[in-house]
Amino acid sequence: MSIKAQLEAVKQGQKQLPEEQLPRFGFTPEMARTALRKYAHIVKDQGKDTFYHALIKRDPLVSEETITLLLDNSVQVEYIKPLLVAFSEFLKEELNNGFLTIQLQITEEQEKESKPITGKDKYNALARKNHNIHTLRNRFDLDIEY
Repeated sequence: MSIKAQLEAVKQGQKQLPEEQLPRFGFTPEMARTALRKYAHIVKDQGKDTFYHALIKRDPLVSEETITLLLDNSVQVEYIKPLLVAFSEFLKEELNNGFLTIQLQITEEQEKESKPITGKDKYNALARKNHNIHTLRNRFDLDIEY
């Protein structure tokens, strides 16, 4: 065993408190959301944009001492798993709760319709929202350039 490995073991041993000494204060969903956003900006500064976008896209589900992150797909889950230890430690310290757990869940919510890019797509999207657009186009003999 190397000296460096022994020093790391000592450092980790000092950080971990016995379970009865861990803080256990309650927190609100708003406090969790604020801490999550704060960490999102930290990881953005570190260049971890995928993690940043996963954290800010949806609000987390908070129940007692569990925070559930809703993710889009399994690729995000695999990307975030190795980063969970640091994330968990940050949240435990920020929310003052040593019993906090983080769960990753893939959302079943279907992705919303993509934004229209071309003129034809924009016209069709507006026409779906308001059918009077067809009437106006026909009444005034408008030619929509695609």
